[in-house]
Amino acid sequence: MNNKTILGESKKTDDDQTEFDPDRLLDALLYKLRLRNDRALAFALGVAPPVLSKIRHRKLPVGASLLIRMHETTGLTTAELRALMGDYRKRFNT
Repeated sequence: MNNKTILGESKKTDDDQTEFDPDRLLDALLYKLRLRNDRALAFALGVAPPVLSKIRHRKLPVGASLLIRMHETTGLTTAELRALMGDYRKRFNT
């Protein structure tokens, strides 16, 4: 298993051309919260700005605790947040 698979960057099946894209999630949060940049978003979520930078550059996955913070900050459900980044799995692999 390579690093891209571990971080969830693998493409979906041929039926669904949706690709994992945390940029889409972060951009949607910026729009919803009416923020100007990732630094402001990081402050709103209570994380350090480099965390969002690492997520954008696919060096760090969106973890459960960050997903919960996004939910609490925006009011979007975790399913909606996962859909924004292209994660349509019914459940997580264990």
